[in-house]
Amino acid sequence: MNNSIQQESATTPLLTVSHLSKDYTDGNRVLNVLSDVNLHVNPGEIISIVGFSGSGKSTLLHQLGALDRPTSGVISLLGEDLTKLNDKSLAVFRSRHIGFIFQFHHLLSEFSAIENCIIPGLILNKYGLDALHERAAQLLESLGLSDRLSHRSSQLSGGEQQRVALARALMNDPDLILADEPTGNLDTQTADTVIDLLWKNCREKNKSLIIVTHEPTIAKRADRCLRLVKGALAESE
Repeated sequence: MNNSIQQESATTPLLTVSHLSKDYTDGNRVLNVLSDVNLHVNPGEIISIVGFSGSGKSTLLHQLGALDRPTSGVISLLGEDLTKLNDKSLAVFRSRHIGFIFQFHHLLSEFSAIENCIIPGLILNKYGLDALHERAAQLLESLGLSDRLSHRSSQLSGGEQQRVALARALMNDPDLILADEPTGNLDTQTADTVIDLLWKNCREKNKSLIIVTHEPTIAKRADRCLRLVKGALAESE
């Protein structure tokens, strides 16, 4: 199996992952989830990751998104080694450059759709409140939620909540978007809308996307499809 997955290109990679591993300890038992993962992702590239349930796909996304620290290895995004940043610097960098779409959206139930959407912008503190509301409204409207802006997330359907989560991930115009089964709980029409918007965002703005999916049609639509097997990445057949 070839653990070094990269695309021949003169372009400087947006993301470089070198010899990444992640272990979890349970008493005296060490569970190795990721083992010597190597990956290059170019600007504007869309990569899908497939694999059996429990193979470590979500763990890998959490490492790439700087939501958890690896046991060993290097994760470099825009030339910055994320493994060397302290927690505060890592949080700021993540807010500026990474958008994460979770399978179960993780919205704040007592906040409205637009309030949930602007949270990343408030954390980054780069734009004024009016500008944030305008951008959030545009994103939500592009996802067919123009009449749901003021509804609390607890008043939205599962599909509507996932679309709010997508808008939230795009709020700060991140360089890298990480999507963990973003269509897993959506009907076909809504899933198509979400995927089309993700692809459009990447193609038009030269942004990169890594998407974990069990849907063959989505996986094949990516520029490259990789499979996670025994903790390592390989080109998917």
